[in-house]
Order: sequence, then C-alpha cells, then structure tokens
Amino acid sequence: MAEVNIASILQGIPLAALAIDANQRVSVMNAEAVSLFGEGLLDRHYITVLRQPALLEAVEAALTTRRRQISQFVVNERTQDALYEVSCAPIDENLTLLFFEDQSDREHVSQMRRDFVANVSHELKTPLTALLGFIETLNTSARSDASARQRFLEIMEREAQRMNRLVSDLLSLSQVEAVERMRPNEEVDVSRLLQETATTLAPVAEARGVRLQVVNADRLVKMAGDRDQLRQVFINLIENAIKYGGPNNEVSVTLSDTGYQTLLRCEGIAISVVDKGPGINALDIPRLTERFYRIDSHRSREMGGTGLGLAIVKHIVSRHRGVLKIDSAVGKGSEFKIILPV
Repeated sequence: MAEVNIASILQGIPLAALAIDANQRVSVMNAEAVSLFGEGLLDRHYITVLRQPALLEAVEAALTTRRRQISQFVVNERTQDALYEVSCAPIDENLTLLFFEDQSDREHVSQMRRDFVANVSHELKTPLTALLGFIETLNTSARSDASARQRFLEIMEREAQRMNRLVSDLLSLSQVEAVERMRPNEEVDVSRLLQETATTLAPVAEARGVRLQVVNADRLVKMAGDRDQLRQVFINLIENAIKYGGPNNEVSVTLSDTGYQTLLRCEGIAISVVDKGPGINALDIPRLTERFYRIDSHRSREMGGTGLGLAIVKHIVSRHRGVLKIDSAVGKGSEFKIILPV
C-alpha cells in the first residue's frame, strides 16, 4: 500500500495514529498524533518519539513477532493525567500502525467507582467496629454493670441509626440515578410542599434555637415534578441550614419567580435557603455535591450527616431540569438556591 494512501487513511481516523516503517522510523502522523506528540517528529526513530518504556516494549514485540500488541500511553497534564490505550498493529514487514484511544473518561469513571466503594466501606466499617467493640465489652467486663450496659446500648443505638441513615441515603441515591433521564410529570404545588416541609422541620429548628421562616410561599405555585423527590430536596437543604448554620440563628426559605431563564429555556421559580452561619470556604464550594465530601468530617458525623445529601439534591434537581447554585463566604453565611422550570 502506497505511503500516500496510508497518510490519507490515517488522516480520516478520529484517533491519534502514526506509522512506523521498515527502518523503525515514524513515517506518517495524522493531525491528532501531531497534536498529541508535537510537530517535527517525522523520520525520527520511534524510540525518540514514544519514549515510555511500557509502550516501547509493546512496539518492539509487535515488530518482532508481527502480532498485534496492546499497551498504554500516559500524558501528564495540569489537572489530571490523560490515559491512552495503544494498539500496535503490524500490517506487513514494512509497516506497523499505532492507534491511541483516549481512555481518560473511562478511567475517571472507574476511579470514581473504586473511590465510592472505598468510601462506603469506610463509612460502614466505622460504626460496625464500634458496635462490635461494645458487644464484646458487654459480653465481658460490663456484663454485670447496669449503668455501663445502658450507656453502651445508647451508643450502639446511635451507631446503628447512623448505619441506617447511610444505607437509606445510598438507596435514595441509587433510585434517583436510575430515573434521572426520565423527566417527572406529576403536578406539584411547590408552595404547599415548602410549608409542609417547614412544619415537619420546625421541632428540629426549635431544638437548635433556630428561627425558621418561609417567605412568599402563601400563593399557588405549581410545576411538573416528583413530589417525594422535591420534598427530599427541601428537607436536605433546610435541615442542613438548621444544623450547620449554628444554634440560636435564623434560616429563611424564600420562594420567588425568576422570569425567563436562558439555561432552562422557559420561565422559572427559585427556592432559596439562606442561613447566617459561619459560611463556606470558596475552595470547598465546587466539591460540596461530591459523594462523601465533607468540609468537617467529625462535625458532619456528629450532626448525623452521611456525606450524600447534596449529591442526592444535585441529581434530583438535574432530573427536574433545574439548576443548583451555592453562594457562600466565610463569616457571611450561605445560600443554597435551586431554580426549577414551571
């Protein structure tokens, strides 16, 4: 096959691709390969172009055995490494082709899955370890100590409740993700749902000395949605504001019209939850909706948090084709606002 034809074929391939000739030199590079490796590399020995040992071994094996080899090529970038799967395919004695397929997104998903499993295991193991320790103590030294038994049982109950909350949130997250692409169509009275949620959380606010007020929710505002999921969003946001905004403080929940929203391509409503607490560092804000991300792990666990609440909120808002916005500054409180189409 003429070299000019190989060049034309490689230019039509949507992957970085290059050809190594009988003299083990790079004879052809398509535009994607030039972008990956740089210019001025034609007619150079493949060793000086590819450089990475694992890939060089695969190319050498392909040249020697005349059999297809698979390897990896890693590009160091500022934010994260880009990972390529490289196929080394001998065509004949005079030509070997290399194709570089970007696997970065797939690897990122795999890493997220591994991190998720590790986090779940850690979150479950911690209370399990405590339970096992107290059970062992109750079976030995504390067997005849009534006051110790009662104290240990109370701690065990708290740890069991913590595990139950975690499992419930994991199930909720799984259910939300399963239907995220299915837009809900139930008619929901948002103002009434907000008032009901505030009434439900009133005892929690009272126990913390927090004044909870709902503003502008005394009118009829309807939208297509999933009532149970929207209720979960409101509970998570309002309860977070009550718990993390600090005791003896104020939390306001405001329902408002936003007018036409370019992002939504329609009219919208906004539900804003504002607290006057310690605020959030700007570096933490982009990561708040990550699974198991906590600004203060110890404080979050003390408050009964699982690290999944805002991840659930994000997915539910996304299912409703809405937007979640977080505005906060240290010492100035926080505002969590969701904008939904109507």
